[in-house]
Amino acid sequence: MALAKVLGAKSRRDGYMEGNGWLVSWCIGHLVELAPADAYDPRYSKWTYADLPILPDPWQFRVLPDTKKQFSILDALMKDERVDSLVCATDAGREGELIFRLTYNLCGCRKPVKRLWISSMEEAAIRKGFDHLLDSQNYDNLYQAALCRAKADWLIGINGTRLFTCLYKGKTLNIGRVQTPTLALLAEREAAIANFKKEKFYTVELDLQGFHAASERFSSKTDAEKLRLGCLGKTAAVQSITRKEKTERPPKLYDLTTLQREANRLFDFTAQQVLDCLQALYEKRLATYPRTDSRYLTTDMEEGLPALCATVAPTLPFVKGLALPVNSAQVVDNSKVSDHHAVIPTAEIAAADLSALPTGERNILYLIAARLLCAVGEPHIYEETAVTLDCGGTSFTTKGRTEISAGWKAIERAFLPF
Repeated sequence: MALAKVLGAKSRRDGYMEGNGWLVSWCIGHLVELAPADAYDPRYSKWTYADLPILPDPWQFRVLPDTKKQFSILDALMKDERVDSLVCATDAGREGELIFRLTYNLCGCRKPVKRLWISSMEEAAIRKGFDHLLDSQNYDNLYQAALCRAKADWLIGINGTRLFTCLYKGKTLNIGRVQTPTLALLAEREAAIANFKKEKFYTVELDLQGFHAASERFSSKTDAEKLRLGCLGKTAAVQSITRKEKTERPPKLYDLTTLQREANRLFDFTAQQVLDCLQALYEKRLATYPRTDSRYLTTDMEEGLPALCATVAPTLPFVKGLALPVNSAQVVDNSKVSDHHAVIPTAEIAAADLSALPTGERNILYLIAARLLCAVGEPHIYEETAVTLDCGGTSFTTKGRTEISAGWKAIERAFLPF
């Protein structure tokens, strides 16, 4: 366990580690959950329309049956006379806060709590986090937000599922706060695809020396054929040529959602597969915290970015020989970082045997590493040329581009065929 190793708690006990004045234990995911409906009244064990809605007041909680042993261990540790305060070191996010608080509250503990808030499991990040512990009260609103979400899930899931199942008197119809509107969006999109009607169109294309130019679209094949015949053997006259230099700025770093989309496009991974791979990389200290909605880093990370990029680059065979400038400022913005910064690789990548990683994890690690180098790279600059020609009294257009500076695109191109 990374935290125990850094703190010097090396002696293994039943359900915790001990040493150097520290007792380090864990929650194994959720230990405590909102109690089921029949915990409030035995009659709720049967689903009837007359009992709806079920509105708990006050709310009750229970220990999950599969984790009772670990809960008892934590309960005993919190009440241990040697313990005068606690450090909450669950995942630095809404769900991690909820897991700790529900366990802490159900144990009836009132000892002071500090919060460890880190996005990386590197030893340096852990030590820095313990050097800057914050008062747990700073995260009270985060806990309340997580608890509100859990209660909303319960109210909608329990009442909605029972309501529709009773109304339609069939098999269980599951209703969920997120599940149901998401399913509605998918159903609407599927219906739109099924009802889509293709419409034929026709264009006339001029085969010129070194390039092609196309006419506007015609709904009638007869009209398109008429233009084609009218242009046969005719000379196309250039009406205008415009050239414009354009700049394509480097892409932003990944948050979880954009990473899932990109991995689906490139590797056909599902969202869950991406999250599982990223979580595994996080636990192996090769990537930062996965569940983030930010695509930027914080200002305190800016100074270390050149060193991180210099560490990451040699581990990526596809960037060998490429220029790798590091413009740190363009990926740093405190105002756009909420609970966690963007997903990036850690310096631990240099010491890891990447060939030993499962293929999925290695692909995701390469993807976030390549994106880091792209994001701090130079702009991609090109010249776009638009030509308008006249033939047979009709305008034909074509566009082309000439690269001036590859910039960050050089890294992207090297990665994509890899």
